[in-house]
Amino acid sequence: MHPIAFQLGPLPVHWYGVMVALAFLVGLWTASRRALREGIAPERIIDLGPWLIVGAIVGARILYVITFWREEFAGKPLVEMFMVWRGGLVYYGGLVGASLGFILYARIKKLPVWKGADILAPSIALGYVFGRIGCLMNGCCYGRICGLPWAIQFPNQSNPWHQQFSQGLVGPNDRSLPVHPTQIYESLLNLALYGALEWLYRRKKFDGQIFATYLVCYAVLRSFVEMFRGDYPEYQRHLGGWVTPAHLVSVVILAAGLVLFRLLPRTMPKPQDGR
Repeated sequence: MHPIAFQLGPLPVHWYGVMVALAFLVGLWTASRRALREGIAPERIIDLGPWLIVGAIVGARILYVITFWREEFAGKPLVEMFMVWRGGLVYYGGLVGASLGFILYARIKKLPVWKGADILAPSIALGYVFGRIGCLMNGCCYGRICGLPWAIQFPNQSNPWHQQFSQGLVGPNDRSLPVHPTQIYESLLNLALYGALEWLYRRKKFDGQIFATYLVCYAVLRSFVEMFRGDYPEYQRHLGGWVTPAHLVSVVILAAGLVLFRLLPRTMPKPQDGR
C-alpha cells in the first residue's frame, strides 16, 4: 500500500486520485471510439466528461459520508467531507450521480439516451478496473481475514491494520493479518465484464441492452465480492454478518436492469411487413 504517488512541492498527490482520474480518461476515450460506430461524433462524448465527473464524484461522496458518518465524520470539521483525494467514494452513489449527469446532458444536447448509455457501459466497467487499483493503493475496501495463498497484508497504520488492532488481533508494530484482496477480485472481474460487454456491443438487438446487461452483471459480481469484504462496521452487517449495504443496493440495481430488459425492446420500431 502506497497512498502517496508523488509530491508537487508541499502538495502530496495520492494514488487514489491518480487512478480515479485515469479511470475517467480511459473510459471517455474508449467510449468516444465506440461512438463512431453509432454515427455520433466522439467530441460529444468527450464534452460529456465534466458532467459525468462532477455527477460521479458528488454522488459517490454523498453516499460515502452517509454510510460512514459515525466512523469518520461525526464530531469532525465539516471540511473533511470534501477531502475526496484521500479516498472515500462509494461506487453506487457515483453510478447514480453520473447517470443523472448523463441524462441531463443528453436532454440538453439531444443525445439519444439509451444509445448513449450503451456507448458508455463497457467503459464504465473498464474505468472501474483502475478505480479499484486506487482502492488497493489507498488501503480501503479491504477484505476479511483469510489464510489463502494469495491473501495480502497491509502495513502498520493502514485501514485494515487499525481495524484489527482495535479488535486486539495485531500488536502495535505488526502488519495486518492476511486478508482477501477484494480490490483485485473486483478489478479482474470488471476487466472480464468489459471484454464481455465489448463483444455483446457488436451484437446488440436494441438500444439500452448493453447498459441493462451491465447493471445486471455488475450487481451479481459486486454481491459476490461483498461476501469477502471486511471493512464494514458490525452494525452495518445483516444476516449473520454476510449481508452488507452494497448487497442491498445491488438488489435494486439488479431489479432495474431486469426491468430495462423487459421494457426497452418494446420501444423498438416495429418492422414493416413489406406491403
